[in-house]
Amino acid sequence: MTFKKTFPAAMIGLLLMLTVSLLSGSMTTSGVFASEEPEADTIVQGHAAMFSAMGDNPYIIADIAEEVSPAIVYIHVKWPEQADPPRDPFQDLFDNWFFSPFPSPRGPAQPRQSQGTGFIIDESGTILTNQHVVGNRGDGQTITVTINCRESEGEYEAELVGSDSTLDLAVLQIERETPCPTVTLGDAEAARPGEWVIAIGNPYGPQFDNTVTVGVLSAKGREISIRNPETGTVQVYRNLMQTDAAINRGNSGGPLLNIRGEVIGINTAVHAQAQGIGFAIPINVAKDVLDELIETGGVKHDLPERAWLGIWYNRITEDLAEYLNLPDRKGVVIADVLSGSPAHEAGLRAFDVIRRIDDVDITEEQDLANLIRDRSPGDEIMLTILREGQTEFVRVVLGDMPANMR
Repeated sequence: MTFKKTFPAAMIGLLLMLTVSLLSGSMTTSGVFASEEPEADTIVQGHAAMFSAMGDNPYIIADIAEEVSPAIVYIHVKWPEQADPPRDPFQDLFDNWFFSPFPSPRGPAQPRQSQGTGFIIDESGTILTNQHVVGNRGDGQTITVTINCRESEGEYEAELVGSDSTLDLAVLQIERETPCPTVTLGDAEAARPGEWVIAIGNPYGPQFDNTVTVGVLSAKGREISIRNPETGTVQVYRNLMQTDAAINRGNSGGPLLNIRGEVIGINTAVHAQAQGIGFAIPINVAKDVLDELIETGGVKHDLPERAWLGIWYNRITEDLAEYLNLPDRKGVVIADVLSGSPAHEAGLRAFDVIRRIDDVDITEEQDLANLIRDRSPGDEIMLTILREGQTEFVRVVLGDMPANMR
């Protein structure tokens, strides 16, 4: 009899305890129930973060795109024709930034063109984009800017006001009778890895103009090295922002926006062999040098002297040692010699094997790098090399590394 009276109350208490347990233990801070399975939990947390960023507006991405897109422009560049032009360094330089250490063959003669994206930062028609999209002043190129918004639709011939290859930044200017739509520049320093970002651009040309993609800011402070297939030189870019927002050929120069619609980066490079790895120049870099670009046409880089040999080299693998008929795997093999470099002037060639510098043996790549780094421009060094099975000695006077290779 006592059991029958107390059972309903016990059951009610048990149910209340289970409910409290569920509410307190399995609920995220956003009020969304989390799954016990790790994968589902990650998805729910990601969705919760997105909803939190959106607040009460599920169309915030669309609203930002609609507001910003009028200031996004399509850039088309025509270059002077050459009898035997090299592969266009501006069209695909950043679309395939992992490079082969051996020189690429020249392509067939054809008109040179490049295309990309830019964004208007001033009502007078000032546009920011990438230097690798538009080149430098005096190159003889013709730059056409297309605005696709209804109120400002049209094509405009643009003047290249200034550019800097080291930072991969360029400023264009167009003339209009009416004020141009503009974007708002944000603060890249305040951006945090994991926050939502939006990329807008013209992937693969005007047929896909104002394409909107969404992702997160994956990381900050990244460094990449990109080789120019025309000159053989390599440019190192530091302090880049990494994102998984889709970036494709033609997106270069377009804005990377935060959830408030502010530009925090300039999309500049993608990893051709991976998914979800793109890079942007922090907008603070552009803001720091914008006045200098406009007033002087470039950016002055005061760099300390740095010893330079002027070669690309690889470690010696078993297959390479067998192919070159080497006695062992000591040293490094020259993959390419840059034209006009100290190595070129001294007569070094591809497939020469550097075995020794002065009285120090070279056993691996880092040995050579360390020895050159500790020298100064103007220093003379003696290289012991193997060339076609014969030991030779080559004197080289080191130069000062060009700014665009630092």
